[in-house]
Amino acid sequence: MPVKYGKFEMPEKIKIDEAAQSSTHARFVVEPFERGFGHTVGNALRRIMLASLEAPAIMSVRIEGVPHEYMAVEGIIEDMTHVVLNLKGALLRRLTTGDDSHPRDIHVISKTLEITDEMLERGGGSYRVTLRDLLGQSDFDIVNPDHMIFTVTKPMTKRVDLRVSSGRGYVPSERHTNFDRLVDEIIIDSAFSPVRLVNYYVENTRVGQDTDFDRLILEVTTDGRITPIEALTFAAQIGIMHFEVFDAIKEHTVILEKGEMQTNRDRDEVLSKLSLKINEIELSVRSTNCLANANIDTIGELVVMPESEMLRFRNFGKKSLTEIKQKLDELGLSLGMDLSRYGINRDNIKQVIQNYLSEKAGETIV
Repeated sequence: MPVKYGKFEMPEKIKIDEAAQSSTHARFVVEPFERGFGHTVGNALRRIMLASLEAPAIMSVRIEGVPHEYMAVEGIIEDMTHVVLNLKGALLRRLTTGDDSHPRDIHVISKTLEITDEMLERGGGSYRVTLRDLLGQSDFDIVNPDHMIFTVTKPMTKRVDLRVSSGRGYVPSERHTNFDRLVDEIIIDSAFSPVRLVNYYVENTRVGQDTDFDRLILEVTTDGRITPIEALTFAAQIGIMHFEVFDAIKEHTVILEKGEMQTNRDRDEVLSKLSLKINEIELSVRSTNCLANANIDTIGELVVMPESEMLRFRNFGKKSLTEIKQKLDELGLSLGMDLSRYGINRDNIKQVIQNYLSEKAGETIV
């Protein structure tokens, strides 16, 4: 049996701040939420991203002739403690091969390092062994292939075995109990989580005449093994999967009310934006003059114009088009909008805006 609830404001889209976006950092803006839901959603996504996303990491290392990590190795500048620390900085991604292997399968990668006199001479008396040297041909993509592991100063041939698997969070060496340790194998701490930092902020935002709704801002920084967009989408999917179990005990279906009052409020909110004058959105002089020459005075007259027609205006180029689209996006609008649900079209937009402004003027006088 359905149970009707009052209207909940739901975010309709997510905006990515392109100015702050990079391969490892992104800023997401989502609005509007009902009061309090910004913190509810933001904190849940933050906790999932920091603790529940998976990526590969090195779990152990075995170097021929090295029995433990508390020793120096002849011909290598760094002691084993520093080598282990350098291995913790390896950033690996699983290759998408389409196989059916278990994500937690442990891969043992073996490499025989052969450092010759010629290699040492080319390096000025030393050779820097990097991740590329140890993992060049493997089931993993290396994000930082030039990451240095150790420096060799004399010719040598040594076998190096690395044990790699996927996991979550940060796992200390003593918790790696899912495999049998070999002789001379050094177990290391593993930083599986590909997300380095997640911050969220909640600000007030406007819906119609009300200003106490939530705007959620998420700032996500990763280490390059996944992108910030992947981190957010993976976290959202994991969260949804955990909520699905509660649907099994559902006795009633909740229906959110959208009645006529809400429709009128939505129309009023849209018209308040459409009635803005072009000079109120701070466009460049060139773009403003182009729109003035085309007899476009308000935002409403602008948004009903398709993008292809805008480019036919005299002296109107792609730079102006990009600027206008960015300003409209900030208002939650776009070119070529379908406003038919509000009874607005290209033929009556001027009259609708004039009537709206007249009504507002009458309310102000009263």
